[in-house]
Amino acid sequence: MVTPRQRRKFRTVIVLAGIVAAMLTLVGFSVPLYRLFCAATGYNGTTQRVADDAGKISPRVVIVQFSTSVAPNLPWRFEPVQRSVKVHLGEEKLVYFSATNTGTTPIIGHATFNVTPPKIGLYFDKIQCFCFSDERLAPGKTAIMPVDFFVDPALDKDPDAKDVNTITLSYTFFRATKPDDVQNLSRFDPNAPPDPERGARLFAERCSGCHALDRVKIGPPLGTVFDRAAGSVAGYPYSPALKHANVTWTVANLDRWLTDPEALVPDNKMPIKVLEANTRHDIVAYLEHLRADRAAATGTAGAPVR
Repeated sequence: MVTPRQRRKFRTVIVLAGIVAAMLTLVGFSVPLYRLFCAATGYNGTTQRVADDAGKISPRVVIVQFSTSVAPNLPWRFEPVQRSVKVHLGEEKLVYFSATNTGTTPIIGHATFNVTPPKIGLYFDKIQCFCFSDERLAPGKTAIMPVDFFVDPALDKDPDAKDVNTITLSYTFFRATKPDDVQNLSRFDPNAPPDPERGARLFAERCSGCHALDRVKIGPPLGTVFDRAAGSVAGYPYSPALKHANVTWTVANLDRWLTDPEALVPDNKMPIKVLEANTRHDIVAYLEHLRADRAAATGTAGAPVR
């Protein structure tokens, strides 16, 4: 016999299942919900780097200025390429920092950061940053490192932040004493060949919250994206723009799509860009590598599509 407590639990499960189903349905059509849901499910590993409460760029403009310093025992020169930028709230911005190893041996450094005024830290969202890992730099080499960020439009609704017109993002590089997750800053060299292994890590960090390789998730599956017509996965609620885009996914088109989806297919519902070129190239190389692995497994031939 079902007890009253069991009935209450059952009703709770049904309600929660209905909420999840509604979110999954709406997410296919709504840019704000798409962003919020992908953030909550792990886009780039955090819940505060891509979510905004409006899904639109605010007319409010703030100045973001940059400050850098280096610990005394680290023989690096480290400075922002640009001292400040003007950004609209909600506008994604890509900026660069320069690091040079003036020593005679390879050195692993680790950057820490802070945002001032402190009350703005909640609204300053980094999509990509060199501060998430230990970084190796060869002697005499210079690396130009990207930071991809936006300032959450929710800032405009905070009465305590109405007086904020300037935000400072500060970085300090230290020598890593116990290196972990070491990466080479040479990965940001614009002449570096695409790296599918790094692309696999980037896909897991930046794409897997919304996309699986072999099934429809929040977005369509991407494991077989190469040579596929845009908007053609059965059962996925594409926007009309993407359904009728007449685009085939090649290396060039995937790069254009990640750079600016709206420029390639106007009025589509994809809200996320990948502004940093090496990151795009590595993710695309990973997807292309999957195609090559599939061809080898099935014995089918296929030259890379560019």
